[in-house]
Amino acid sequence: MKLLVVGGGGREHALAWRLAQSPRVQKIYVAPGNGGTARESAMENLPITGIEELARFAADEGIAFTVVGPEAPLAAGIVDLFRSRELPIFGPTQAAAQLESSKDFAKAFMRRHGIPTADYQTFTDAQAARDYVAARGAPIVVKADGLAAGKGVVVAQTVAQAQAAIDAMLGDAAFGAAGSRVVIEDFLAGEEASFIVMADGSNVLTLATSQDHKRLLDGDQGPNTGGMGAYSPAPLVTPEIYARVLREIIRPTVEGMAAEGIAFTGFLYAGLMIDAAGKPRALEFNCRLGDPEAQPIMMRIKSDYATVIEHAIAGTLDQVELEWDRRTALGVVMSAHGYPADPRKGDRIDGLPANGNSFGSDTMVFHAGTVERDGHLLTSGGRVLCVTVLADSVKMAQGRAYEVLQHISFDGMHFRRDIGHRAISRRAEGRQAQG
Repeated sequence: MKLLVVGGGGREHALAWRLAQSPRVQKIYVAPGNGGTARESAMENLPITGIEELARFAADEGIAFTVVGPEAPLAAGIVDLFRSRELPIFGPTQAAAQLESSKDFAKAFMRRHGIPTADYQTFTDAQAARDYVAARGAPIVVKADGLAAGKGVVVAQTVAQAQAAIDAMLGDAAFGAAGSRVVIEDFLAGEEASFIVMADGSNVLTLATSQDHKRLLDGDQGPNTGGMGAYSPAPLVTPEIYARVLREIIRPTVEGMAAEGIAFTGFLYAGLMIDAAGKPRALEFNCRLGDPEAQPIMMRIKSDYATVIEHAIAGTLDQVELEWDRRTALGVVMSAHGYPADPRKGDRIDGLPANGNSFGSDTMVFHAGTVERDGHLLTSGGRVLCVTVLADSVKMAQGRAYEVLQHISFDGMHFRRDIGHRAISRRAEGRQAQG
């Protein structure tokens, strides 16, 4: 069968790569794809981004099903359009995608359904927002209401930083329409984790836990990014926390959406903050796989993932279980010069094999911001590559990922040198406690 994956980032490369492992899959079209998907023998890049054109292509080519990676086509209603033409597709409808496309919608939804999250208020007036921050104090979090490619969040350590973020979003329109309304919420202390499930409107199938690294620099310093690396599983999410997240956050969300007449289908990503007492609270929702969490998660799946997606589309997720590689998967993102503020494009990437990108069966280099021109790979976005490795421990996966990374180079490349540090520290602390 032929499949269509919509998107062109690292998440979509990982999704298409995992789906291609199914013996029933003949070809996967990736729209628009990137330099990495262009090099995969089972994939073909499709230079189409318009949802109307994608629907026509899916119908004309007899695509068995479509999986949507990024948020923009979901918010534009691609799922509604495909369903109206009886084209199988996995993802949330435009109404359901509001959980991500509007921070205000998500926060109000959580408040209505008693889902634990930070207190907040929403503003369209800059002065009112500034006054609220002055009264509330810092640290405090300022978020653009709409889609901002994972960068519309400022964790302000001072009132002045918060007010500067308000001015940038509401005054200077730094995020365009996405920032015409801001959500200001209390700062939550703790450690972040990602909890991602597949939903078919009523049933939920959990994916492996993961943890990403949002800050640009080592030690979780510097500006927020879309993510500089991730690993799975996340030791932070104990069986007890896992059960609480399902009970207090995930199931109430899926059931609450259904109760409001908006059945949620697709990937549901809950960004969590887990405090010192083990209490999880929802920071945000995404209506898609995380990136770079998708890369380690897809590396660990052993099941025929095409069959799983078919069950999700059919509403029968309760009939399947996922089989996981017990090892740890860890991915290190290599980003372009100037990322995240002003990434440079067009730098030549050296060190990747021309016939695919594998450095061994337990290693994949997933592409994000790359393009192939005249036989050469060039950078074409902020996050360029994600070197992803399977190994018996976080420490071993980390070591192998950085070993592979040394073979790859491009001008201005940047990467963190401590991906996985929280899990490694946690393991070390556990050994000391046992001793």
